[in-house]
This record gives sequence, C-alpha cells and structure tokens, in this order.
Amino acid sequence: MTFPHIASGGGGSTHPVAGAPLLCNALEHGLTGDGSANDQPALAALVDRLGDAYAADGRARVIYCPPGVYSIRDAGTVWRAGVSLVGAGPGATRFLLSNAGNRADPTPLAFYTAALHDANPQRHLEYCTFADFEIDGSGVAMAEYNPLAKGLGLQYVVRGVFRNLYIHHTAATGLGCDFLQDCLIDGVLVVGCGRLDNGTEMGGAGIGIGVGGWGSVERANVVNCSAVGNATNGIFFELQVEGALRPRGLRVIGCHAEGNRFGISDWGANGLIVSACTMTGNVEAGFHVSAKGTTGTAGRGGILSDCVIDGNLRDGISIGNTPGPYTIRGNRISGNGRYGYHQRSLGDDKQECAREIVIDGNDFYGNSLDAVRLDRPIRDALITNNRIRANGRQCGTGTRGGGDSVRYSEKSAVDRRASWQHDEHRGKVLRVQDRVAVVAANDSTDLHLAPNRPGAFTAWSADTPVPGTPYELSAAPGVRAGITVNAALDSATIRANRIWDSHEPQTQTHGIWVTERGSCVSCRVEENDLAGNAEAPIRLDTPPVGGRWERNHGDEVRD
Repeated sequence: MTFPHIASGGGGSTHPVAGAPLLCNALEHGLTGDGSANDQPALAALVDRLGDAYAADGRARVIYCPPGVYSIRDAGTVWRAGVSLVGAGPGATRFLLSNAGNRADPTPLAFYTAALHDANPQRHLEYCTFADFEIDGSGVAMAEYNPLAKGLGLQYVVRGVFRNLYIHHTAATGLGCDFLQDCLIDGVLVVGCGRLDNGTEMGGAGIGIGVGGWGSVERANVVNCSAVGNATNGIFFELQVEGALRPRGLRVIGCHAEGNRFGISDWGANGLIVSACTMTGNVEAGFHVSAKGTTGTAGRGGILSDCVIDGNLRDGISIGNTPGPYTIRGNRISGNGRYGYHQRSLGDDKQECAREIVIDGNDFYGNSLDAVRLDRPIRDALITNNRIRANGRQCGTGTRGGGDSVRYSEKSAVDRRASWQHDEHRGKVLRVQDRVAVVAANDSTDLHLAPNRPGAFTAWSADTPVPGTPYELSAAPGVRAGITVNAALDSATIRANRIWDSHEPQTQTHGIWVTERGSCVSCRVEENDLAGNAEAPIRLDTPPVGGRWERNHGDEVRD
C-alpha cells in the first residue's frame, strides 16, 4: 500500500553533505549544557543546519546531548524533518525551559504547527526521534494561558519516535503532538503538566494527540507510558478538524494514568484500542469518552479491555455523547467513588441515542454507588457475563458534627466522636460552611479528602477550616443497585450476569433496578443470578414492556 502524500524518505545520497555530520555532539556545536548559558540559539541553528542537510541528501541526522542541564530560554525551536534529538537518559540530560526574558513566548523545546509553520500532509516532519532526556517546564510563566506552552508540540509527523522521556511541570500539555502517522510513543513519563491550566482550557494534558489530519487511518501507538497528576487528561485523543473522518489505527497499551482529571480519554477516534492499562486515583474518571473536545466529537467503535480501573474519585468509566458502538470487556472496575460504569447524558437532552454498547466479562466490585448506571438512552446494548458484587459502599446516613472533637487539615477532616463504617462516605461532598471537599476514603473517625484538582496541595474550595467548625455530610442514596436503568433502554440483552453482595454489612441493595425515569422495551433479561442482594433481586419502578424476563435465579416469583 502506498501513500502519495507521504515522502518515501529513502534513496538519499551515499555521502552526507559536507560539514553536516550524521551524528553531532551538541557540545561541539555551540551548546554548553552548563545550566547557565542560553542553549536555545545554538540548538535552533544546529537543527536548521542539519535539516537543510537532510533536505539536500535525504540522510537523517542525530543530535546527541551528553549529560548536562541545557537551558532553553525565551523561544522555542522550530523543528525540521530528518533531525533527531537524543540524550544520555532522563536525569542525566535535562532541558530546562524558561521565558523570563520574553513572557509572551510559550517556549516549547520543539514545535512545528500548521498555524505557525504551514505544517500539512505535504510539509510534514519525518524520521525524527526524541529519546533519553528530561524536559522541565517549571520555568515557563505567562500572563494568560497558552496551549502552545508544551514540552514538545509537533504536528504532521511521519515515522516519529518518542522514547524514554521524562516531561514534567509544563505550563500546558507535556507531549502534545498531532497527526501522527506510523509513530511510536514508548516509555514516556509525564508528571504535573498543564500547570497553568485551570481545568477548563484547551490542552493541559500529559500526552495529548490530535487526530484527523491523515484521513481515515492514523497509525500511532502509545505504549508503556505513565501519566501522573496532569491538569486535564493523562492520555487523550482529540479530533482536531470539524467534520473530518474519525481515524482508525490508534492504540494505548500497557500504560498507567494516575491522579489526572481524566485518566485516558477518547474525544474523537474511531476504534481506539486501550488495553492492559491501569487507571487509578483520577479526579473525574478513569476512562472517559465524550464530545468535550474542540470539535464536539466523541469517540466511537473503541475497545477497552483487560484494564484495572480502580479508586477513581468519581466514575471508573464515564461514557457520554458517543453514538456508539463501544466495547468494555474483561476489565476490573473497582473501588470508584461513584459508579463503576456510567452512561452519562452530557448537555442537550436531544442527543443521539447511543447504540450497541457492549459491557462483557468485567469484574465490578466495591464501587461507591451503582456498578452500572445508565442515565442516557441506549439501543441494542449487550450486558453479559459480568461479576457485579458488593457495590453501593457509600451507605452512610446524613451526619453533622462540630466542636472540640473536630479538626481539619489540607486533606483531612477528623471527628473523634464519630464511629463511621469503612468508606461509607466515600465520594460524598463534605460541606463546612461555604467550603466543600470530596471524600476519597474514610475510617471510623477520619475523612481522607481528595485534592481539589490534580496536583493540588489542598482538598478545599477555599482556605482550610478552623478546628471545631461545624460540618455536614449528606445521606447516601437509598437504592444502590448492580445495574440501574435510569433512561430508555430498548432491545437490550442482559444475560448471564452474577449480581450479589456477600459482604457484611451488605450495601448493594438490588441486582437490577429500573427507575421511574427508566424503561425497558423489548429487552431480554435472562439467566442472571441475582440471589444475595441486601433488599431484593429486582426493583421495577417502571414495568418492562415486551421482551423476555426469564430464568433469573433469585427472582423466582417473577419467573
């Protein structure tokens, strides 16, 4: 298969252009690595020189930066095709970004964009490797947030490699590269990126990949990466061009996303594969599909499999706006502060009905509220072969306190007179006068509070309350089911699920609950084992219409 818009990159001159060696030691070409001198001008000159040589003879060049601290100040470097940058490893080779002399410049280490440099499929970067170094973005400050204040910000890259990088505390996204074809992101650690993003701005992620620049297929793999404490997403894919094709060919394998706003997000891909990843401790959700991106386009046709999605502050998996299909298979979804799986209604009630959502073979346990919560209309869903046990752990009644037994810190609240059940308040909002915080966990007397945003030192919406200030915790919902249908569910199959609670005390009240707002029309609910829930196997506030409800163990009266 050939791609006429992608240069072959082969067949270069046998001999390199005179004066432009194939491997350059940066210290021999004007860079100092002493942490004092500004190395950006020398780096930019060397990149241009080697880029010109590659354009002339077709032979890719490598800049090697020995151990040292390379100060990159007041301007980013416009990158060139055929030029690679490698170091001696994170911690040894460190690029320190700062812009004290030019606060208007976002100062990425390397950038090349459509808006600034006319990057496009015909004017793309190719044969560029960035490997074995560290980018420290903590020195960049700006009066207004700028999404270009990245560590690396490249667009239209062919056969690029990003390997063994440590990128941290950038003002915007750490590794923010768009339109990647035949590219690999391997072993990249991104920490505390999006430092100047208030949570509502564009970008601000650890690894952010814009898609939709190459047509229906963009081949890019993100493997063995870790994203920790980034302002928005740990790893995300976002359709960049309104009306463009959602591309296939994107994969995230063996990655870890922790303490971000969202762990891993699909905002516009087609058939994104996310496998063997861990998503834990994220503020909003571990895995997220929605149309929050710049083009208002949600992902579809994706597969989430063999992942551990545990201990996220709100939902384990949050899916909204997608027309479907989507497949959730073989995951452990546990200990999340609200729902294990949440089919959300985001915004306009006139949204398109989601179709062909598959939730198969997952292990749901210990989530604070319902294991599977459907708050948006779905047609032709398949919920099969799941183990759903001991959810609804947020069972605490409403409570108030104050006085000499109560004290507060940045991330905790303690009431020595309390006798709470373990995690009965997890996921609740703690109110102390005009301040709020969210409970991440609790023991008998202590509420452990989640940071109010990724990387924050406090959980509170304002200053820490003084000791003794009265607090309030609301009561938990009275019904906390294994599967809750709170919207129109048409032609669905719910089969061969084991839904129960054998823990003491039992907190999962029902196996299946159809609320007053929900409905089941022409659904097949068969061969589920619903014995052992705290109150009843099934609760139907809205009777089903048509379909089959048969051979559900524990619901013999209905059968």
